[in-house]
Amino acid sequence: MEKLKINIVIAGRTYPVSVNNTKEEEGMRKAANAINNLISKYEQNYAVSDKQDVLAMCALQFASKLEISTLEKGSENIETINKLKELTNLLDTHLK
Repeated sequence: MEKLKINIVIAGRTYPVSVNNTKEEEGMRKAANAINNLISKYEQNYAVSDKQDVLAMCALQFASKLEISTLEKGSENIETINKLKELTNLLDTHLK
C-alpha cells in the first residue's frame, strides 16, 4: 500500500508528512489543530515572543497529560486487580 503524502501546518510552518491511510491523516490533522489552538492560547495569555518557547510549552502540556493519564490508568488497574483478588478469595472461601 502506498503512503499518502500530506502537508501539516504547525505554528505557521508547513511540514510534509507521510501517512498510511485516511485514519492516520485525520489523526495528524486533529493533532496539528490541537497544537495550533494551544499555541494561540499561550500567545494570548502569556508574553511569549519566541515560537520555540510556545512549542516547548505545548509539548510539555501534551506529554504531561499523557503521563498523568498513564499513571491514573495504572492506579485504576491496581485497584481492579485488588478487587478481583478479594472476589477470588471470597469465592475460594465459599467453595471450600
